[in-house]
Amino acid sequence: NFNFRPYFYEAMESGDSAIYFALGLMSGVRGLYFSHPVRDEGGQIIGVVAVKVLVHELESQWDRPTGLREAEMVVLDHNGISFLASRQDWLYRNFSGMADAVPDEYSRRRYPGRDLTPMALKTLGTPWGLLEQSATVRIQDSGKPREYLSVSTPLPRMDWTLQVMVSTRSVVWTRLGFAVGGAALFFGGLLTWLYLRERYRREAELALRGEQLERSVAERTADLENSNRKLVEEIRERERTQTELRETQQELIQAAKLAVLGQMSAGLNHEMNQPLTAIQTYARNSRRFLEKGAGEMVDANLSEIILLCDKMAELTRQFKVFARKSEGPPAVVDLRQPIDASLKIIVAQQSSSEIDIQWHRPDSPVMCHGDLIRIEQVMVNLMANAVQAVEGGARPEIRIDIEETEQHWKCLVRDNGPGLQGDTEQIFEPFFTTKSVKQGLGLGLSISRQIVDALGGSLTGRNRRDGPGAEFVVTLKKREAME
Repeated sequence: NFNFRPYFYEAMESGDSAIYFALGLMSGVRGLYFSHPVRDEGGQIIGVVAVKVLVHELESQWDRPTGLREAEMVVLDHNGISFLASRQDWLYRNFSGMADAVPDEYSRRRYPGRDLTPMALKTLGTPWGLLEQSATVRIQDSGKPREYLSVSTPLPRMDWTLQVMVSTRSVVWTRLGFAVGGAALFFGGLLTWLYLRERYRREAELALRGEQLERSVAERTADLENSNRKLVEEIRERERTQTELRETQQELIQAAKLAVLGQMSAGLNHEMNQPLTAIQTYARNSRRFLEKGAGEMVDANLSEIILLCDKMAELTRQFKVFARKSEGPPAVVDLRQPIDASLKIIVAQQSSSEIDIQWHRPDSPVMCHGDLIRIEQVMVNLMANAVQAVEGGARPEIRIDIEETEQHWKCLVRDNGPGLQGDTEQIFEPFFTTKSVKQGLGLGLSISRQIVDALGGSLTGRNRRDGPGAEFVVTLKKREAME
């Protein structure tokens, strides 16, 4: 949290750029902070962007051998604390001239971990003929007093002061030269002129550096604004891409629904063929019973035909089930009923007359979560596949059992045919079949698995472990598990 830094709250309050010098809270490295407010599209200030520029390069330009030092430079803040200096032992010292000066809380927060001890400095007065910013000072340097001619210059736009201190030893020797002769007076004036010219040159140089610094800040601010505009454009482009992605996903969902409807329409003919065969068988038997005068048998066959027609109507009604996501709240079904109804359809077929169909029907109800018509559709598919698998066998046999687990009922349909070939999961793919076109389109198992999945159960197929043939397991949730 940097809200106590002046470069932060000044930019937030004024809405303009700010400049501040301090030590980094985490790194402890000195730097010049340039900050600028960040605004949203409505012009409200939402934050501050700050750039830190290190000052080591500037000090390295001031660093010279001790024997060649005739002038020293320090940059002071408004409390007189030096944060830039040509000498390392003058850094973070109090140049206010008060020996008992105690740093305030602002300075301690600005320069954490620094002693900020006062400098042993005494002002001797302003030399005649010089500006008010100039003064002669005496500094205890390594236990020895040294006098400097100090020139203080405030820096524009900042509460800093640049103080240049030139040693006065050369001036002393010049004065001695003046006492020797008139020639020394000439050289003294020349030295003074050279000194003033150098001072003005340095002031101009500092002013030029200040202007360069301002231009650099303006250029970096423009770069930040350009980057901000590019970022806004990228965000808008990403939003447009996300909108197109959502529309594409909706189109894919609709295409998937249409594909499933196509599978159901192709499979409806497959499912209608079996009850139509049974109706045809009942009709032929009824004609024979009429010839014999067995009216009761004819009436029973016609009742079965009516029931089969009703069930065919129910099968066609299921055509729209797969066009929506849910069928509403779950229903409770006695699993024995759809198995009984499926057996009536299968037994009515001529191909099942020589097959031993064993239905181990439980005595008590088998209540599960499902739908009567759709479970019957699944059982008809599984039994019809089993009948086709055992056709032509020596002792064709189909077994139907119900097993109970803790939370599910399992209906097992077993046959003693040749079994499944290859990958057993592939048989549930649409239009995959090993039969002829007359026997089916390869959609029965695919539709059956979709039905069972929609009911919250599962349909699996595998080869039997206790003998030849295949077994299919329909797993449905118990009524107690749903509650």
